[in-house]
Amino acid sequence: MYTRIVKVSLAFLMAVILVGLLPMVAVAQDGREVTKGQVTSFTPSKASQVWTAADFANARPMPMPSPSEPALSPEEGGVSLESLGTPGFEPGSRGNGRMSPVKIPPSNYVEDDLDVAPQEFGLRNHVYTTARVDVTTGIPSRYYPFRAAGKLYFKIGSGNYVCSASLIKRGVIVTAAHCVTAFGGAWYNSWRFVPAKYDGSAPYGTWTGAQAWVMTAYKNGTDSCAPGARGVVCRNDVAVIRLTAQSGRYPGTSTGWYGYGWDGYGYNGSNLALINQLGYPVSHDGGNRMQRTDSEGFISGSMVSNTVWGGRQTGGSSGGPELVNLGIYPTLSGGVTLGSEASPNIVVGVTSWGYTDQRQKQQGASRFVASNIPVLVSAVCSGYTTTACRP
Repeated sequence: MYTRIVKVSLAFLMAVILVGLLPMVAVAQDGREVTKGQVTSFTPSKASQVWTAADFANARPMPMPSPSEPALSPEEGGVSLESLGTPGFEPGSRGNGRMSPVKIPPSNYVEDDLDVAPQEFGLRNHVYTTARVDVTTGIPSRYYPFRAAGKLYFKIGSGNYVCSASLIKRGVIVTAAHCVTAFGGAWYNSWRFVPAKYDGSAPYGTWTGAQAWVMTAYKNGTDSCAPGARGVVCRNDVAVIRLTAQSGRYPGTSTGWYGYGWDGYGYNGSNLALINQLGYPVSHDGGNRMQRTDSEGFISGSMVSNTVWGGRQTGGSSGGPELVNLGIYPTLSGGVTLGSEASPNIVVGVTSWGYTDQRQKQQGASRFVASNIPVLVSAVCSGYTTTACRP
């Protein structure tokens, strides 16, 4: 175990290229990086955390990393046969539901037309459904479990970008590492989390990211990745961000938060699971409303054991939660019982990548294992005495 501390000033500029999808940009890393063995953190300066109305309105989707080759399907023998270990999980909480609404401009970024005929499975024949969470005027996204997910704004140099994220502690969110730092490159900053965002409304306020953590292997570019997909399909495209308290409170007190599971929680003996994905893809309703995808997911042997599922969410959905057992259970009677690993609303991964070729209709995620998500949560919560990490 070792500790390395790097102080970075505004005068230090780094050229960043995100897996060939972002143009060369000068990124001013205004903050403090600390490496402690397996994990690395970045604490941005307060001066870098300012957002204006125009920043929110003009934020564009973070380009979703895209592999050049599709994952082998289950029919092609693509399901990994590796043992997933002993599943584990931490439960979530519903919160009290009290809102503190603020107004933020809706996104005015327009995704280029894709010129693809509507279809609910693609070239890989992977069935799914993708639709708005808010299908009624009652705005279901404002209620648990949906309200624990939200939109994540951040900056790369002078550019404004969006991903998705979700609460897994009262004041801690989980998202994709590529929404926090370039693979083997510079940190981003100015993270702003908006739970349950709906058009121009932030019903539970907006929350500033105080500190981000990723696995050191992802930060320094040594993470295990699929052949030909370095920095795109990797084992540890996962990040956690501790939020800044407002008057001593965190968003999870109101919204609640999800549990999180690892080592195959919610997967059956064939390494299959029903995945419920939430996110804010800019190609759907301009990224202004939460979207939900439901599909069978499988652990892919050709994609470094990433989980692969069918769907059509695109840029902006990166970092959104992949859940098992999404929803509120009814009261059971007549001898009906729950099945195995039935704890509700458990995040088992976050959206990592998709295909530039929209005909594929598949996405994937670095799945949660004992060597990433518990380690990251322990790091962000270790020695932290406020209610950010308390049940």
